[in-house]
Amino acid sequence: MKMREEEKKRSSQDSKIKRFMKKRWVYPSLYIAGAAIILTAVLWFQNSNNADNDKQIDYKATDLSGKKFQEDALEVNRAMENFSMPVADPDSVVIQKEFYDFDGPEEKQEAALVSYNNSYRPNTGIDITMENGETFDVLAALSGKVTSVREDALLGNVIEIEHDKGIVTQYQSVTDIGVKVGDQVEQGHILAKAGKSLYNEEAGTHLHFEIRKDGVAVNPIDYFNKPLSALQEAKVTEGKEIDDSGKTDDSTKEEKPAPKEDKSKNADDSKQDKTKDDDATSDEEDADKADSSDA
Repeated sequence: MKMREEEKKRSSQDSKIKRFMKKRWVYPSLYIAGAAIILTAVLWFQNSNNADNDKQIDYKATDLSGKKFQEDALEVNRAMENFSMPVADPDSVVIQKEFYDFDGPEEKQEAALVSYNNSYRPNTGIDITMENGETFDVLAALSGKVTSVREDALLGNVIEIEHDKGIVTQYQSVTDIGVKVGDQVEQGHILAKAGKSLYNEEAGTHLHFEIRKDGVAVNPIDYFNKPLSALQEAKVTEGKEIDDSGKTDDSTKEEKPAPKEDKSKNADDSKQDKTKDDDATSDEEDADKADSSDA
């Protein structure tokens, strides 16, 4: 009896399943459910692979905001900076001696000569002093790298800053130096204090400031309030050779040509000398004749 009841139950269950599967919406539903499961599995697999790849990629190596690009930006900004007077307040200082311009008028050339050791030498920069003769802060005229700091009894200590390949500024006759070789300084950074030098004692407490391109001194006044690019593009030529101490080489002084002889004057002089010789000869002959007649 029990076996028959169980068989009846099984047959009834099978018939229910068959009736359910015969419905039209069953198979489409099964297909859609299977597709959803497969799509979910694919997406999960892709996301897991992407997470592993992110761990392996070094984003720092290709960071566009890294140091290399920052340095390039600094170079561009520096080229756009304008040369400024190396003092905090340009209105409070005076230029005691200007740059010697070999093509300038004689009056300005004479005013730009520095008297030292019983001789006069062209000034290769400008000498800046306070109106009251006191010392003042010496500032960087342009951003750059300190390439030289040296004590110099003659020039009164020297600081040199490189701003571009071949373009430097020099700050002579300074004291209380606050920078060292290798320092990166921004425009307006305090470098030292104005001091004195034996080379230009007449200036008293002052700053001797120079701008050089490829070793050739240029007139700083011509480049104040102009960008570094203006000097980069400029063609500079030496008026005379300039040594490292900022003084001209005496061996380069031009020799004045010897005055040309006046040929016509020399010819006249020779004629006069010949006439004198002839007169002297005739006088001697007359004297000899007179002596013979007396005898």
